[in-house]
Amino acid sequence: MQPTIIDSVRIFDGESTTGHGSVEFADGVITRVTTGPAPGPPASAQVVDGTGMTLLPGLIDAHTHVFGVPDNLRLALAFGVTTELDMFMGPPEATRALCDLARDRDDLADMRSAGLLASAQGGYPGNAIPTLPTVAGPEEADAFVAARQAEGAHFIKIMVDDGANHGPALPALGPATVTALVDAARRRGLLTVAHACALWSAQLALDSGVDFLTHLPLEAALDQAFADRAAAGGRAVIPTLAMLEVSTSHESPGTGVARSLAGDPRIAAFLPDDVRDAIATGCEGLCVEHPLPEHHFEYALSSVARLHRAGVPLLAGTDANQMPQHACPIVHGAGLHAELALLVAAGLSPAQALAAATSVPAAHFGLDDRGLIAPGRRADLLLVSGDPTTDITATRSIEAIWRGGVRFDREAHRAHTASPAAP
Repeated sequence: MQPTIIDSVRIFDGESTTGHGSVEFADGVITRVTTGPAPGPPASAQVVDGTGMTLLPGLIDAHTHVFGVPDNLRLALAFGVTTELDMFMGPPEATRALCDLARDRDDLADMRSAGLLASAQGGYPGNAIPTLPTVAGPEEADAFVAARQAEGAHFIKIMVDDGANHGPALPALGPATVTALVDAARRRGLLTVAHACALWSAQLALDSGVDFLTHLPLEAALDQAFADRAAAGGRAVIPTLAMLEVSTSHESPGTGVARSLAGDPRIAAFLPDDVRDAIATGCEGLCVEHPLPEHHFEYALSSVARLHRAGVPLLAGTDANQMPQHACPIVHGAGLHAELALLVAAGLSPAQALAAATSVPAAHFGLDDRGLIAPGRRADLLLVSGDPTTDITATRSIEAIWRGGVRFDREAHRAHTASPAAP
């Protein structure tokens, strides 16, 4: 395959800015990274002038729900998200099929999935999904994890939630059961992710030894003791700030960083009308139509700041939930650009926020072939105008996207979204 060289470009390698230089890739793999003056390109190379631009690793969204819809993965890729970590999907055969499709198609974001999640009998969300397998107690944990591994799950998602944010409280997994699930997963070499939206559930998840907590309490900020224990235990957190922001929209209805994407021309021009409308006015997903008055987004921002200062790794994840007839305001691809801005608002530097969407999730989820711009890594790359290490919103000024070394046709995507009837 003809090599491609991105020349005279600022390089953020996934951890830091290494300066200006060039990046060469061929056959889907980065072959050379040069800072400073580069040797003349071979005559066969395709050269992209990166003057005034920044090259980043392809972005990784560490918390999404694809719902079996390939268009969600195409939309993600259109905004520079080259990998999604799906936190709940079924049935298992559909999950495997979509993971295989995403692996082989260069016009879709790649995907890893938890498959079916662990929840309590009669609990959330199984109360609305009768076919969802549940875990009655610690004695069933090993069989549950074994079944998910046999189905091809890449990690185990555990619901530590009584559903109170969505209505009357329901049964929830107890401490012994969550601990048993974590232990069973660890014996099989699988990571665990705990959905925890309240103080009690975050504490239970921490006590049970999960590898990742996703979401944050909205009734109060996590305290210093929690942050210190999480750091000492090597835990990581996927805050999903964009979803939490819209879940507390009683504080500023119709506004906020996540909602404002619908009015940003760098984003809006590449969104279908229904998706743009969902961002502006939709209210489905983790968010609720009538937010609880005691819930405040500032608590989540404070928790992120405290966790960050304590040294807890933070991963950028959106909880993107939209699908046909499901007007979730946090959408695939675009939502991650709001998440980056909110991480900065919580106290991360722009470079740290970018790492949270590249090298950090790659390292923590064992994606050793991506997340960094380095020889031997996948040529999942995002080229943007300006410098997102000083202005995080520059990630929205996308010039080019490569997935496995293949350039995504963003203009064709834009034409398609502007004409929904187009083939």
